[in-house]
Order: sequence, then structure tokens, then C-alpha cells
Amino acid sequence: MDTLNPKPKTPRHARWAFYLALLLPVYFAIAAFGTKFGLWSWQTGLMSLTFGAGMFLVPIVAGLALLSLLLVVIRKPRKGWIWPVLGMAIPAAFALFAVIARSNAAGHPIHDVATDTGNPPVFSEQTMLAREEAGANPVSDYQTPLGELSTFEGIAPEMAIQSHAQVITEYYANLAPLPLGSASRKDAIAAVAAAMDDMGMENIRTDIDAGRVEGVAETFWFGFKDDVVARVGDTQIDFRSVSRVGRSDLGANSKRIKALREATAARIGQR
Repeated sequence: MDTLNPKPKTPRHARWAFYLALLLPVYFAIAAFGTKFGLWSWQTGLMSLTFGAGMFLVPIVAGLALLSLLLVVIRKPRKGWIWPVLGMAIPAAFALFAVIARSNAAGHPIHDVATDTGNPPVFSEQTMLAREEAGANPVSDYQTPLGELSTFEGIAPEMAIQSHAQVITEYYANLAPLPLGSASRKDAIAAVAAAMDDMGMENIRTDIDAGRVEGVAETFWFGFKDDVVARVGDTQIDFRSVSRVGRSDLGANSKRIKALREATAARIGQR
């Protein structure tokens, strides 16, 4: 061992730049799960902690990591550069996520989607009461322009003149009812309920007389709840999924309807 020329050590600030960046996932997880478990409101968790303070912390952490990298490069022995590089990569990933989320929100301007825009499936009084008790968004009329709905106050002028029916037709043209085929209404109702259960929905309720199946879906992050209803008619099944909070659903409701439709179709032998 050469005691006169000890092995160069990685600067302490280089490691701390990485450790500080590792706190970002912890921070965002706390913001999300704190919302999910009711420690604070979704406005606090999503808007204030995540897209508010969180997006303020991201460039600070990235800037400190960049400063650490510059110090490593400038000062001999120029060792340990990988730590601040990783320290920049983590906030960069969160910044990219924020950009994608905002872009996704622009592509999904509403949070109420159905396969029948002229006569969308309606929720039961029990579901409407649950939404009211939760302080959820009102369930809107599909023919009313968005600009006339309180939830969409301040929306862009070009969107304000469009109704839910028009937005769904334009943005979700591939959503379609599911033909019953040879399946009976009773079997179809059972198939929808089973599909909802397999998808992890809760509070699943069926009403054979009304031809209605309802369930509540909850997101893993933040624990956002969306109400889902299927209307089983004589010839087809129509689906509707509505978020309880927020303006954009980032495409979650349309994806859920597609998944529920496919799962139900597999059970009744349809496409």
C-alpha cells in the first residue's frame, strides 16, 4: 500500500448531490399517499405539493447537482462525477414527467366520458349521494358548452364553446358500445359486474330492473376515485366513467372504459 499517495476520495458534495436527489421520490410519494390516506386534500397533494412546491424543488436539486459536477470537473483529482450526474438525472426524470402530464392533460380536457353521447348512462341516487358527500364535481349535461359549467371556469375559448358530446366525439372517437349478441341482459349484467371486480373496483352494485351496474375505481397514486356505470339495454351495453375531482382525467376514464368493455366482451363472447 502506498501511504505517500493515498487513493483519491470522491468529494463529499458529489455524494450529497445524489442523496439529495433521492429525496425527491420520497417527497412526491408523501404528497401522493398523504392525499390517498386523507392527510390533506387533493388540491394540497396534487396542486400545491406536487405541481407547486414539487416543481420548485426539482430545478433547485438539479442546479445543486450541476454545481457539484462543475466542481468535480474543475478541481483535481476530478473523481466521483457519476454521483452528481445521477443527481441531475433524477430531477430531470420528474421534470419530463411533468411535461408529459401537462401535454396529456391538454389531450384529455374532460373527466366524464361515455360511449353514448346523446343519452349517456345515468348513475343511481346512491352514487349521486356518495358523490355529493365527497364534494365531487357535478355530473354535467353532455349538451351544455363547457364554458357554462363551473368546473371548467377559465377554460380556453376554443374549448369553452364545445360540449362534452362534441369533445368525446372528437377526442374519443374509438369508444363504442358493446353489442349483446346472443347474451341475455341478466348474463351481461353479471359479466359487467365480474369484469369490474377483476379490475379492482369497489362498491359494485347491480340493478337488474334498471339494467345498471356501478362501481368505484380508485387510482394507486393519490387515491382519486372515479364512478363507473354500465347500462345494459336490449341490444348493447353502454359505459360511462366520471372522475370525482379535477378537470382533466389524463385519459384515465377512456382507458378504463376500453378495459371494461374488453373484459366484458370476453365474458359474453363479443367484440
